[in-house]
Amino acid sequence: MKKLDESLIAPLPPFRKLDRAQIREILDQATSRRHDEGTEIFRGGDEADRFFLLLDGVARVVRVLPGGEQVIVRHIPPGQLIGIAPALGRATYPATAVAASEALTLSWPTRLWPGFMSRYEGFATETWATVGQRLDQLHDDMAALATQAVEQRVAACVLRMVNQTGRAVEGGIEIAFPVTRANIAEMTGTTLHTVSRLLSAWEKDGLVESRRKRIVVTQPHKLVLLSGATA
Repeated sequence: MKKLDESLIAPLPPFRKLDRAQIREILDQATSRRHDEGTEIFRGGDEADRFFLLLDGVARVVRVLPGGEQVIVRHIPPGQLIGIAPALGRATYPATAVAASEALTLSWPTRLWPGFMSRYEGFATETWATVGQRLDQLHDDMAALATQAVEQRVAACVLRMVNQTGRAVEGGIEIAFPVTRANIAEMTGTTLHTVSRLLSAWEKDGLVESRRKRIVVTQPHKLVLLSGATA
């Protein structure tokens, strides 16, 4: 990992409070790996023997319910830690991470986790902030399932992906990784039929454009109104 320059990860949340010498120490202990779209980065229930930094690409976090149904918990954009089971006091991964697009990770053995947390104060504070943000998002999602209409949930889901990874293209803002209507159904606790009906209606009204595994939001302000958000 000595060929990977410190400046590549210095701006990322887990490392932005560290000096270059500290970042160099961390990089020298890392292993890099590329992941093809659709492949598992780690599997829920397996021993959490490594933790990861998603350097490039998007990770889809998936839970399988006791009845066998699959639920997409969240999408994680590049620049964040994943597979941080030690931060949750777990010896196994609580969910599966799948590369939603071609991805690049750095990873470290879990045995290094306690040392990272004690030796690098910035790493620890940023990690706890990330855990807190994810718990807050989980609580928001649970509240949305209990109180919001399906159209609000789907609109909010699409907007969240746009805010995380959106890139400007001709005609609007494209979600920068492949996402299907089935994926959105799994994220919002609804059916594929309902998501297809909503997206088809939005496309007819000029709010979105659906392409093969791609969604372009052409009128984000109208989706904000549909989501019930105030901003």
